[in-house]
Amino acid sequence: MARRKRESLTTTRSLLYALARFLGDVEAATKGPEAVGKRILRRALGKATGRAMSKFFR
Repeated sequence: MARRKRESLTTTRSLLYALARFLGDVEAATKGPEAVGKRILRRALGKATGRAMSKFFR
């Protein structure tokens, strides 16, 4: 029973994070193309840094 609850919590958390990313994209779009460009760059750098760190700590 606990396992099912944990999966539900993980699914809910993932959904909330996806919603937060989407809302951030919408907010950047309302500020203009410069803000969207900065956001895309920051997200790409964040992903690259996360991948590099995961390889470093293996």
